[in-house]
Amino acid sequence: MENSHLKRINELAAKAKAEGLTPEEEEERRVLREAYLKEFRAGVKGILDNTTVKYPDGSKASLSSFRKKN
Repeated sequence: MENSHLKRINELAAKAKAEGLTPEEEEERRVLREAYLKEFRAGVKGILDNTTVKYPDGSKASLSSFRKKN
């Protein structure tokens, strides 16, 4: 996410606390937050997908092997 988007999210948060937001600003904040969370979750998923557990015997297993099978 671009730095300008994060700055705008923070500006809207400060304005919401100080004086409230217009319906247009609330919608803008909602859209920006959704985009931020989507990127954040993708980043965390990428980290976890590349994480392995190393056992004392030296063997390794990826975290995906620990997921519950439905």
